[in-house]
Amino acid sequence: MKNHIETLTKLLASIGKPKPVSVAPLPLSGSDRIYFRFVFKEGERLIGSYNPEIKENIAHDTFTAHFINLGLPVPAILARNPSLEYFILEDAGNITLLDLLLQEGLTDKVKGYYFRVVSDLVRFQAEAIRGLDLSVAFPAGSFDKRSIMWDLNYFKYYFVKTNDITFDENLLEDDFVLMASRLLQTDSDFFMYRDFQARNIMVNRETLSYIDFQGGRKGPLQYDVISLLYQAKANLPETFREELLNTYLEKLESILPGQRDKFMSTYPMFIFFRLMQVLGAYGFRGLFQHKAHFLQSIPYAIENLKRVLQKYPMPGFPELNRIFEQIGKLKDYHFVSLPHDKLTVSLSSFSYKKSGIPLDITENGGGHVFDCRALPNPGRIAELKEFTGLQPPVIEYLKDKQEMTDFLDHVFAIVDQSVDNYLERGFNSLMVSFGCTGGKHRSVFSAENLKRYLQEKYGNRLEVRLTHVELQKEGRLL
Repeated sequence: MKNHIETLTKLLASIGKPKPVSVAPLPLSGSDRIYFRFVFKEGERLIGSYNPEIKENIAHDTFTAHFINLGLPVPAILARNPSLEYFILEDAGNITLLDLLLQEGLTDKVKGYYFRVVSDLVRFQAEAIRGLDLSVAFPAGSFDKRSIMWDLNYFKYYFVKTNDITFDENLLEDDFVLMASRLLQTDSDFFMYRDFQARNIMVNRETLSYIDFQGGRKGPLQYDVISLLYQAKANLPETFREELLNTYLEKLESILPGQRDKFMSTYPMFIFFRLMQVLGAYGFRGLFQHKAHFLQSIPYAIENLKRVLQKYPMPGFPELNRIFEQIGKLKDYHFVSLPHDKLTVSLSSFSYKKSGIPLDITENGGGHVFDCRALPNPGRIAELKEFTGLQPPVIEYLKDKQEMTDFLDHVFAIVDQSVDNYLERGFNSLMVSFGCTGGKHRSVFSAENLKRYLQEKYGNRLEVRLTHVELQKEGRLL
């Protein structure tokens, strides 16, 4: 980190900028790029970036120059080092359109921004493609069968298989091939931004600025519109989606007459394709890389998929429909809303062998994990095996074990320290997990006892939420 800042500071000096008064790393997103905000004495702010992927940087550099030449609102690149790993850019601010939407709701002001955005999108798609050097596009220069299959397999391997959804590999491949052929029937002679969503649209003093377009390529119109309208966490109402779509199509017709019917003919298919790509990305970034905001978006994406299936049925894709039906029934994902005025302690019991340590879908990255496998195991006793830690036979057995009493005393002391500190500092989230071999006896008993202890000691100063992962999967909480 220090080396990056030193290199970027030298790059600033090369364009006559003084030493900054402060440097702050910006939050990481879905990529490996690193950003810093430099603040100068007179209040000026600039962004420094580091990315080891040179080909991606060349695409960003080339596209930026082209867009600015056309008058499209993107942050200018002010300096770059010879190796093209480090860049200095204009600062477009730190508030995204998604931030505004989540903070203020769908106010008239926020709606106004969205209407401006769909108008700007038509310009990116229809105007920016002219004269654009697509030879530098990364990782692909056009929307073709190969790039479609990449995204479909992304969905299969990082979301479908990760969630243990059952399907026939050969039949699914048939559906993928059919979907690809349908998608490729549309016109693909436009600029495809690739990740056109409210998180990549900056709002700074009424000015809109567009970022994260370096993955752009030649492609169809539908994908980017859908990326904006069906962004999971934005959760736009269906009526507003229709308004935005109509505004977009009116603008499109004014520039490219005759496109509306062509656009709508494959629009539903592109919605499914984009939602599948998104779920694949959330699976990879959230379930594998444990990035919180991707995990938080999964339930919204699932709800999107369920609503779209009701509006646009998908005949002719039997295996995909079977998968979609199972996704709609997933119980591992639920909407999480933590109260801001109190501490929420999220407790869980789990199986090390079956499900692994639960993920933290807040921004905290995890919490206490207690291993119960060294404790006496009711699962090894024939007459207790079929009971759970919620039932009297197992409860009575574990209550009489000194090892369990000592274990819980230590747990209470450790968790007390965190709770007291978090309450004092005004934090709103703490995660505590208990794991055992099967996730049904010792871990369940321990989590239940900690819940009872916290409620008795702290009362309404905190909220306790408890999930028994394995019991929930097996339907034994009903």
